[in-house]
Amino acid sequence: MSETPPNTLQYRFDGPEDAPVLILGPSLGTTWHMWDRQVPELARQWRVFRFDLPGHGGAPAHPAGSVADLTTRLLATLDGLGVQRFGYAGCALGGAVGLELALRHPERLSSLILIAASPRFGTADEFRQRGVIVRTNGLDPIARTSPERWFTGGFAAAQPAITEWAVQMVRTTDPGCYIAACEALAAFDVRAELGRIGVPTLVLVGSEDQVTGPAEARTLVAGIPDARLAVVPGASHLVPVEQPAAVTDLLVHHFSTAWQPAFDATTGQMAAIVAPPVKPVLAAPGPVAPVAEIAPAVVAPEAAGRRDSYDVGLKIRREVLGDAHVDQALASADDFSGDFQDLVTRYAWGEIWDRPGLDRRARSCVTLTALVAGGHVEELAAHTRAALRNGLTPDEIKEVLLQAAVYCGVPAANSAFKVAQQVIREETTPQE
Repeated sequence: MSETPPNTLQYRFDGPEDAPVLILGPSLGTTWHMWDRQVPELARQWRVFRFDLPGHGGAPAHPAGSVADLTTRLLATLDGLGVQRFGYAGCALGGAVGLELALRHPERLSSLILIAASPRFGTADEFRQRGVIVRTNGLDPIARTSPERWFTGGFAAAQPAITEWAVQMVRTTDPGCYIAACEALAAFDVRAELGRIGVPTLVLVGSEDQVTGPAEARTLVAGIPDARLAVVPGASHLVPVEQPAAVTDLLVHHFSTAWQPAFDATTGQMAAIVAPPVKPVLAAPGPVAPVAEIAPAVVAPEAAGRRDSYDVGLKIRREVLGDAHVDQALASADDFSGDFQDLVTRYAWGEIWDRPGLDRRARSCVTLTALVAGGHVEELAAHTRAALRNGLTPDEIKEVLLQAAVYCGVPAANSAFKVAQQVIREETTPQE
């Protein structure tokens, strides 16, 4: 296979060349092989296109820092192949790509399946801390615990070969690309936009999924106007691997019956597309409920706020310090201290931290040194966490504090080392 350009993705095709194209998107830490059990059946009727995320499965390590970037690379790959319209099924991060396609490029999408997906994946803090752990310890801790996140206990015990395959798949991923994907998921949030999705959508989830489970699936179904829900019993997060036959049946049924025709710009009408023939499928392994049977989501209107340095500052402040820290600071503000929080958000974060002259790593170095010099140990813990999230390693933080000892004084640096050491232990110790 030739070298994949940085703006495209590694891919493979299966199935008839003249059949409609069906794309299968992978989860974070997996490769296109997670779909191996679905391909033989799907390739009878579709031209199946699978892709690898950057740095996964031997793909070139060109990190993509956002879901939008991944989606752009996917479309660039398809454009180069002459593929304009397609059905799409994506798992977890692959599902986020599917949501991005439906919201930003609906003209390309014929039908959509979201598997183990969510309009927002956990919290930004969780994914940024995962990035810190990988940057400090490598991918081995994440790889060793992946089976318990992906599979039910019974499946993992009964299928040791698949369990080991999962561990090795994560272990051989490029750490920089994995960290970038964590950042992409940390920033992803389309909860307020679900009502704009117009493509027929199946939301599929394992009943035992503890990562993005039935609650997240119901949020998607309630928010997407033309969506149905399928819950697969006895499956966890990587449901296409754990329950391959059930997932295959659901994919075949949905894409056979919900394939939308394309819009013909020349005639101004919907162009006829020969959809794959509907074939009998087994009974759905879980309830498939139309959206009408599920209470509609209540989407709060966007708060009327100042679209200036405050909004920029609040975004950067959350990205650097974490949602929990910022929420606590803002919640504790009252009539007396509220203006100060406003000042900090606007000036420190919306003006200074947003300037292009230094990257966030450099600004963390400056901030740590300034806190040591001023003796502001009470602020040092938060900014040590921020430095780790901004890409500094524990060794680099140590070097900053060593140099600060020379210019700011040994006693100040001694106090700083105690605080930073405790934070680094907390942030870089893998959760078992």
